[in-house]
Amino acid sequence: MSANLDAATTSQPSGNTPEAGPPGGRGLVAKLAAIVVGLTAAITLMLCAFGLPSANGGPHHVPLGVTGPESAVAAVQKQLPGDDWEVTAYDNSRDLVRAVEERDAAGGLAFDEDGMTVYTATAGGQMISNAISGLGTALAGQQHVSATVHDVVPFPKDDPRGTGLASAALPMIFGGMLPAIALLQFFPGHANLRTRLAGVVAFALAGGAAVTAVLQFGIGTLDGNYWVTSLGLGLGMAALAVPFLGLESLLGYAGFGVGSVVMMFLGNPLSGLTTGPYWLPDGWSTLGQLLPPGASGSLLRANAFYDGTGAGGPALVLGLWTLAGVALMYAADRRRNGKAGSKAGDTPAV
Repeated sequence: MSANLDAATTSQPSGNTPEAGPPGGRGLVAKLAAIVVGLTAAITLMLCAFGLPSANGGPHHVPLGVTGPESAVAAVQKQLPGDDWEVTAYDNSRDLVRAVEERDAAGGLAFDEDGMTVYTATAGGQMISNAISGLGTALAGQQHVSATVHDVVPFPKDDPRGTGLASAALPMIFGGMLPAIALLQFFPGHANLRTRLAGVVAFALAGGAAVTAVLQFGIGTLDGNYWVTSLGLGLGMAALAVPFLGLESLLGYAGFGVGSVVMMFLGNPLSGLTTGPYWLPDGWSTLGQLLPPGASGSLLRANAFYDGTGAGGPALVLGLWTLAGVALMYAADRRRNGKAGSKAGDTPAV
């Protein structure tokens, strides 16, 4: 009896025994420091993405057409800095206007006996159009002649300032993020991988048609073939949503989060949707056009205002992003099937 009592007493924990405490102090501090450094880097990158392009905004290698007497053309070519303007001489005003319509030039200056005609393309970029107008007015003043501004590719009369185009930036980005989030919530798990992909494609078609309808028929911002423009917007949404699904399927929600941060804090400010790509510094502009928001904006301009001229490049970029998302989903599927096969092979036969 006493032996049993001694054993029971020995097995019970002593009141002076310390309980298990939190993890070691060094590990906790290191983890906290890593989080602080990561968040600091994130907001710094965000500030650079939004602030630096705006602070350094201005004409950057803008293709500018010039026509008129050789002396006037030579004077313009000599006076304008090469980092800001790339001046090309044209034989006559007709060729210059055609170059603006075909996006070989962002605008142009035509000298004649009566003065100067300044050709702009507001729909190609409001900021660049204003810069070309100001440049033409200044050069005309130096030569003591009058300047007449002619907008070759304007916004529609219902939205002459293109405010609807600027408001389309966030719907285009969220049109890629929201369906991915919703489908992941309602159709979770690896078994629903193909269901989520089909849902994203269906939403991209419907969302592109809806956004285009509002911009073209509701606000009056767009002026092009409705179906072509809507398909282009749908491709832009798919180029965002499919990679999001691929990142989540392969890396989990961490992959989805990284993709969202990149598109929101880099893709959005570098898209050039409101300013046009020539207004951003060269490196930022190139990066922006290689991301889905920038490529989608360029495709929208091409289809809505230029009859598809220049649509090939951005459509290719968006197609590659979509295929990259499908490839990520395929890799996740192969990895899952490989793990399932290995587990089945390890199961001993009965």
